[in-house]
Amino acid sequence: MFKALIPQRREIYDLLAAHSDRVVAGANAALRLIQSLGTAEADIATLVKEVALNENSADKIKTDLITLLHKSFTTPINRDQIHTLTIDLDRLLHSLRHVANAIDMYNISDSTSEMRELASLAADACLRLNRAVIALGDENRSKETMDLCKAIDQIESKADKIMRAAITRLFREGGDVWNAMKLKEFYVLQEAVIDNCDEAAKMIEEILIENS
Repeated sequence: MFKALIPQRREIYDLLAAHSDRVVAGANAALRLIQSLGTAEADIATLVKEVALNENSADKIKTDLITLLHKSFTTPINRDQIHTLTIDLDRLLHSLRHVANAIDMYNISDSTSEMRELASLAADACLRLNRAVIALGDENRSKETMDLCKAIDQIESKADKIMRAAITRLFREGGDVWNAMKLKEFYVLQEAVIDNCDEAAKMIEEILIENS
């Protein structure tokens, strides 16, 4: 009975990896969604649903992981850090869903080059985060994991510059104020995805430092 209270070391890492797999799938769906805007083959409803399905399936993983933490006598790394990373991944999936939902809410029928670039950067950052989570349980891959987290931070800095330049251009060029306002809000939602990815990466860095 006591043994059942102690999870296998890999069990927690595997659930974290599965959670981050959903992040990648959601980010890729959001990327395809934004890239397809304004094209003849755009299937907005299906892609929005795909983002939502990945968030929903991740919610089950999050519940399983938090339940396991409550039942576990010991954990391979700090319990609070595991919980925080889980919540960071959950927040990241929520932000991807906000982006997908905003397409219909703001009636966005076409994409800008900045939208496509931000979506691509988000997908790249989420993939690197996934790789970092997968490598987290292997002490021999600590440098690789740290490098992935640093790369995410660089992506976040690049995305922030793109967003600021895009918003500046919106209001500098004039035109339809309502359109400028809704695009501004959409850019902010997109950048929030990358911000949340960076927060998760910082949590991984903290775990690596504490356990080095």
